Amino acid sequence: MNLAGLVAVSGKPGLHKMIGQNKSGFILESLDGLKSKTIVNISNSKLASLEDITVYGEDEDLKLKDIFEKMKVAAKVPEAKADGKELRTFFFEVAPTHDEARVYSSDIKKIVNWFHILKDMPLFSEAEIETEEVSTDEKSDDKAKALKASQPKAAKPKNEKAPQTKLVSVKKAGSKKNP
Repeated sequence: MNLAGLVAVSGKPGLHKMIGQNKSGFILESLDGLKSKTIVNISNSKLASLEDITVYGEDEDLKLKDIFEKMKVAAKVPEAKADGKELRTFFFEVAPTHDEARVYSSDIKKIVNWFHILKDMPLFSEAEIETEEVSTDEKSDDKAKALKASQPKAAKPKNEKAPQTKLVSVKKAGSKKNP
């Protein structure tokens, strides 16, 4: 499951995909049927990446990605508008170690709603980019840096200033005024 670039915006319903950035904020595209594009000001709104969202757990926090994986395997996922008790029992099946006191029913409704938005999208079934590939690229970068460091450096030419010339004021002949 690839949740890269997906964000939740405070004060706006649903999920958004981050398209780009400009000087005043981020350019987002909604993931609903309208695919509307909006610019979100950084100073007015908070963005939460779905990759970084965690749910309070009894021992340690649970990643949203792991909860989505378990929801994908679950037999029946209730609608987000279902009763709070029904959502809570379902959430205990999916995330049995979540902290019941700190995870509110509104949080569970939001997570179930996000799941229903994402379940039909192709990125939901995509494999996540492996970090091992990045580490091999980093190793090749390290080798290139080591090779570059071992080569002798060429002497750089000095930035010498041009010799300064003094300006001399010259009087023109016949510049006296006649009275």
